[in-house]
Amino acid sequence: MDFSDLPPDEHYRGKIIDVLEKDDYQKVQLKILNGDEAGKQIIIEHGKNFDLMESQLVEKNDVVTVIKSHGIETTYNIAEPYRLDAVFFMIVFLLFVVFGFMRWKGLSSLIGLGISILILVKLVIPMILNGHNPLLISFIGSLFIAGISIYLAHGFNKRSSLALVSTLITIVIALVLSVWFVSMGKLFGMGTEEAFLLQLGMENINLRGLLLGGIVIGTLGVLDDVTTTQTAAVEEIYKANPNFSFKELYKRGFSVGREHMISMINTLALAYIGAAFPMFILFYTSETIPLWVIANNEMVVEEIVRTLAGSIALLFAVPISTLLAAYTYTKK
Repeated sequence: MDFSDLPPDEHYRGKIIDVLEKDDYQKVQLKILNGDEAGKQIIIEHGKNFDLMESQLVEKNDVVTVIKSHGIETTYNIAEPYRLDAVFFMIVFLLFVVFGFMRWKGLSSLIGLGISILILVKLVIPMILNGHNPLLISFIGSLFIAGISIYLAHGFNKRSSLALVSTLITIVIALVLSVWFVSMGKLFGMGTEEAFLLQLGMENINLRGLLLGGIVIGTLGVLDDVTTTQTAAVEEIYKANPNFSFKELYKRGFSVGREHMISMINTLALAYIGAAFPMFILFYTSETIPLWVIANNEMVVEEIVRTLAGSIALLFAVPISTLLAAYTYTKK
């Protein structure tokens, strides 16, 4: 039988009607909820072909995702719990919290976030898949995201414009640092399983460029917060005493920014460590590989480079935004 001619797997939502048997595996009755087989009831032997963990057990009325596979015979298998209803509730809860604290301005910030995601999904990713340089495309996408998100969140005013200019300058610094550090570390963008799978399936993707683009976009996620906060701090100091000279205003603004810089390094490093936490635990529990070999692994060095390049770029953002704001507000 030529398996290459088989139709692709089909995916459905299903509801557990009843758990018929429970031994080494579960025999369950399930009802398909969507698609061309909506309403169809089937029996699935859940966990018969693999060791079923406690977290994988299902109960009556659970909603799950179902995979229909075509082979010598057609089979149905439970893949995992259906989570999108819970995710939708979380998003609605976020909207209520944002509106409760920040009213319409907070919702405009969320709209900016939605547009940023659309730029990534509709512009950045498709162009990378078409073979364009991931670093260049990520950089261009970052410029659009920075402008839209800052103006939507903070309004069209001098403060937002200063924050945007500071953000754009720092993005360039982040780009230069990421290229320098990745080259120095001899990284090729193959430090993750996902990158390896991309290379197997799509030979025209530049994995090193993808790594670099990810660093730039990841830095942007924190950068606009730094520049807008710092610009706002300088403006408020100036409003408190419009007679401050440029030097005095910069000094006082940078004093506020220095505290932000100290906490920011820790925040960014912990964010990256948290995202790669399972990998750190896996390496830590290895008893046969020396620590220096683990630290030298591309997967680990990639995370270190992300943290260092992003942190250094963000540190530059504070004096840059302070300088621009202090000069603008004291300029007669």
